[in-house]
Amino acid sequence: MTRFVPDLEIDGERLLTRLEALAECGALTGTAGCNRLALTDADREGRDLVMSWMRDLGLAVRVDAIGNVVGVLEGTDPGPPVMTGSHIDTVRTGGRYDGCLGVLAGLEVIETVVMSGVRLPRSLAVAVFTNEEGARFAPDMLGSLVYVGAMPVESALEITDASRASVGDELERIGYRGATHCPGEVPSAFVELHIEQGPVLEREGRTIGVVTGVQGISWTELVLSGQSNHAGTTPMGLRRDPMVPAARIAVFVREMSDRRGGSQVGTVGALTANPNLVNVVPASVRMTVDLRNTDDEVLAVARAEMLEYAERVCEAESVRLEDSVLAASDSVRFDDGVVELIGNVAIEQGHQPWKLPSGAGHDAQMLARVCPTAMIFVPSRDGLSHNPAEFTEPDDLVAGANVLLHTLLRLANQP
Repeated sequence: MTRFVPDLEIDGERLLTRLEALAECGALTGTAGCNRLALTDADREGRDLVMSWMRDLGLAVRVDAIGNVVGVLEGTDPGPPVMTGSHIDTVRTGGRYDGCLGVLAGLEVIETVVMSGVRLPRSLAVAVFTNEEGARFAPDMLGSLVYVGAMPVESALEITDASRASVGDELERIGYRGATHCPGEVPSAFVELHIEQGPVLEREGRTIGVVTGVQGISWTELVLSGQSNHAGTTPMGLRRDPMVPAARIAVFVREMSDRRGGSQVGTVGALTANPNLVNVVPASVRMTVDLRNTDDEVLAVARAEMLEYAERVCEAESVRLEDSVLAASDSVRFDDGVVELIGNVAIEQGHQPWKLPSGAGHDAQMLARVCPTAMIFVPSRDGLSHNPAEFTEPDDLVAGANVLLHTLLRLANQP
């Protein structure tokens, strides 16, 4: 018999206050944004703050060997917990909601249950996963990847950033190289609340998005090597200028994505010339290509088409091309039962939920490898994220947290 409590609600003011407090850790001066790269001092400050809130609630808190933090409210029955959570690391110019909403809403759900006196059969857990963004250490979603056993922790600890600092050394430095074994305990289910980071919900006038899955992602680095030379004395016909094919590749990625349509998107997000001087033909150009699609086969064809074009335009300019995979993940379809449950809970709370896939990667796609998983989205104003101007209306944040609350309550009461 269910012990579901239909009139239970989270404390919206408490959730908003905690979001504000966490945003002070790594705050970007003069903006509402944050710079809390994984395993930096700002990340440690944020982790310490979240862990203090977990401990204030009397949760059993553990830190694993890759730095994932999990707080558990024990249920009355033995067995794996219902888990929620996300991440608190950001990109260099990040906002205050990406990832943080999922962690703090999960904490708020647990505090609401504790304050109500309700005892649930299944335990509830809230997780803070390490290096979800991948902005400092590649690949992204590193902590959840290790948590589910898809990457050995030994390999993850050896990954280095641009300054050659390793994940293992940085975890030691900030005091978050824990003793708990990886991979972690498999939850009975996982639900992640997140801002959409896109314009769809706002465009459709919907408060709650029910996420059906995550697009496949392909990150490729291209290095184009030519010949550095004087910009004034080198005739155009004698140049081996890598910037020319780099520019053509960037335009091609946009045109190909437009031509393919559907869910296909493509981005050249980083491009660096060497020596990067106004009066010097570059010796080399290093650039990234980010391709995404909900169809893995279409994504593979798009990447192959991009590489074929890159080889052709480089050959035409007598430029050498090298390519390497920075990250690759297949598309993910979330559990139909959990997706349906989220939609039903949203309708019961007076919303008209909108089903959509996620264009961004999330920790939930890693958890989907091992347990029934789905996600809840709330709107992002103007579709902005990874930007200090990232914003979601307070009422939408609270609405999403209440849908999360009752979704987790239902899952924690299941036999």
